[in-house]
Amino acid sequence: MGQIVRTKQRMRYWWVNQNQTFRQEIDGGYLWSPKRNRNGHRNPFYEFMREVAPGDIVFSFSDTRIAALGIVSGYCRESPKPEEFGSAGMNWSQIGWKVGVRWQRLAKAIRPKDHMDRLRPTLAPKYAPLTPDGNGLQNVYLTEISAALASTLFALIGSEASQIVAVGNQVSTIECHSPAPEPDIEEWERRVEVDITSDVAIRETERTALVQARRGQGLFRDKVRSIERACRVTRVERMEHLIASHIQPWRDSSNEQRLDGENGFLLTPNIDHLFDKGFISFEDSGQLIVSPVADYRSLNKMGIDAGNRINVGPFTEGQRRYLDFHRDNVLRMARGVHVPNDMQINRS
Repeated sequence: MGQIVRTKQRMRYWWVNQNQTFRQEIDGGYLWSPKRNRNGHRNPFYEFMREVAPGDIVFSFSDTRIAALGIVSGYCRESPKPEEFGSAGMNWSQIGWKVGVRWQRLAKAIRPKDHMDRLRPTLAPKYAPLTPDGNGLQNVYLTEISAALASTLFALIGSEASQIVAVGNQVSTIECHSPAPEPDIEEWERRVEVDITSDVAIRETERTALVQARRGQGLFRDKVRSIERACRVTRVERMEHLIASHIQPWRDSSNEQRLDGENGFLLTPNIDHLFDKGFISFEDSGQLIVSPVADYRSLNKMGIDAGNRINVGPFTEGQRRYLDFHRDNVLRMARGVHVPNDMQINRS
């Protein structure tokens, strides 16, 4: 069931295990994970990437120590696997989740296992990054930790942590007014567009239509207009105020899907932004879903009454198929997941 549930915006705290990719992620200023396990099943510790928000604090755990602290500088986005990973994660998928982070290596790296008398009472019963005796859990990548655990870790780290928290609050405030760009996606789509325009196996008229579809124009827009009549949320009908927005992103679609009218909505620019960036989506029933990282004050200003349940009406069968992809791959919200019972323990 779709719902709008939102508590007051607050800083959240995360723990990331980076044994394989510590150097690459710290030096590169990001977190990256696959979307799914090798068997195609959802992994809660990859899904949590979708709920990280600017200003959140991340504790980096590598080689049994917390060696760096990070301030999240952007929202989660789709991104190709970083080339600098090299042979690390050979079995990981090529497309995953990426989050920008401003990392600071710690002068005082702490070993949690040496402080379990203080840390143990703050470990959550579910999704905890450590066992009660202080061993790291190998299958954990990213997990949220309690304010109590974060506070204890800050005290153990000392003054470096206090400075980072202060900057985190500033980042959160700035991001609300001036969102950071998402260059990975722009570059990704640009490369796909270049491949299309240079592919002589595609007829010139189709190449033109595919490139125009990326911007919600041309043949794709006409096909969407044959199905949709107004913005799903604001009900604006004037075409000069509407954008033909892909449900399954253009970059993730086949050429056929890029021109499929059922893979689109007509949306006003503000709603298009929220949908395209994953701050909102829809259940098959038409119920609006709002991401837990969306700012309610901004939503209200952009045309969504966040205090009310909103249903935007029925969808075609094709639209529902594409919406399933949007909820799984664009919406900034961890979907229902479970931790395996046989969680491995890293005793290194």
